[in-house]
Amino acid sequence: MKEQRINIAIDGPAGAGKSTVARMVAEELSILHLDTGAMYRAMALKALRLGISPGDATAVLPLLPKTEITVESIDGVQHTYLDGEDVSTLIRTPEVSKGASDIGVIPEVRIKLAESQREFAKEHDVIMDGREIGSFVLPDAPYKFYVTASADERARRRLLELQEKGIGMDKTLESLREEILARDHTDSTRAFAPLVRVPDAVLIDTTNMSASEAAAEVLHRVNKGER
Repeated sequence: MKEQRINIAIDGPAGAGKSTVARMVAEELSILHLDTGAMYRAMALKALRLGISPGDATAVLPLLPKTEITVESIDGVQHTYLDGEDVSTLIRTPEVSKGASDIGVIPEVRIKLAESQREFAKEHDVIMDGREIGSFVLPDAPYKFYVTASADERARRRLLELQEKGIGMDKTLESLREEILARDHTDSTRAFAPLVRVPDAVLIDTTNMSASEAAAEVLHRVNKGER
């Protein structure tokens, strides 16, 4: 009898802390963490480098067969590779972030990347975070969570992150809040595999909660076998 893999799905809007929580849970359970959003960012980066608008499906589709996006865990940190190049840092700019949301609207892009993500989950005990893991990528995952936070709090966190990295110095709290709300709208209203909280996903609001507290909530339920 084939051993059942531990598959944990975490969905939620941009800036809610999904990736941070997922990394903490992965480390505690000694399983792999796959940040699926990084894969979309890498695809958007390729388009931008070629002067292609990430939302232009006609121009993006020919790139898919010629693009290889892979991930690797090094010392517990995910590294994302675009055609063999480590682009883990390059994909964290506001421009690429917006591009990832735009390119994610294209069904063929989501289908291509979701196939890779499902195969990964078949072979590994894994926790994935994204927009539609529980609803589209891993609908049969035994553990599903929806991590969110207020738009104001997500903008505050994003501003601090940019300041720490010394990038996006022209950004203000209000401009970041507007960007986040715009991305929320794009992600939740796209026709194919939109951002949604599935009925069996446990809601975790991190507005007034630290990442470690949110991770503890996930671990509590997984360790107890609660679904």
